[in-house]
Amino acid sequence: MFFLKKFISSFLMPVPIGLFLFALGIYFLFRNSYTKAKVFLFLTLSWFALLSYSPVANAILAPLENSHKALLQTPKVDYILVLGNGHFSNENLSITSQVNTTAINRLNEGIKHYNILENAKLVVSGYGGYDRNPHAFMQSILSSSLGVDKKDIIRFDNPRDTREEALAMKKLVGDKSFILVTSASHMKRAVLLFKKLGLNPIPAPTNHLAHNKKGFSFYFSGGNIHKVEVAIHEYLGLIWYKIKGYI
Repeated sequence: MFFLKKFISSFLMPVPIGLFLFALGIYFLFRNSYTKAKVFLFLTLSWFALLSYSPVANAILAPLENSHKALLQTPKVDYILVLGNGHFSNENLSITSQVNTTAINRLNEGIKHYNILENAKLVVSGYGGYDRNPHAFMQSILSSSLGVDKKDIIRFDNPRDTREEALAMKKLVGDKSFILVTSASHMKRAVLLFKKLGLNPIPAPTNHLAHNKKGFSFYFSGGNIHKVEVAIHEYLGLIWYKIKGYI
């Protein structure tokens, strides 16, 4: 079910949808149905133009990212949980190149709070997927290289998704408060899930994407399509968790 969910959701992203519309346009073109071909090719162009436009992309993503404010004052807690993201193992590269940018941003936010607290534990999480190393293992290496004491690092090597991470954290902390670090777009779903399970997370969102560059607010780019992809992933996740009764 886990992999089927991932497989199906991958076809509901902006690029696959756009390519499907384009394929329909080409199909009708070869069938000499020129009116239908023009309609679908126009829809393809409009789809990519709309989603690559920064105000549209930001408007879709911002409601998710604005659900929780940044944690600017570090509360006194014993644990900081950094939710997993992605990596690929290659010993010929620096660890900062093996862990993806989103994961690095999350970890930096966690370490920022760790450095302020005394005797706190940094919890890193994530399974390996098709990689030989768990994501938590890679994050622990990066944490150590950034000055975190190895004895203060706790690894959750097996969780495959946010719910499994929440269940693992429940065993560790019970109902004690802890700092929860994840991407701003993912925080709404994560907090709803954690609270449903009786945990008490203190949100520390990071990796905000829905913002405009000063002096150049209206522009088209592939990065904006990525913002929409992130947003759609989260909206689908919220719908799925609601159906399953997780939130």
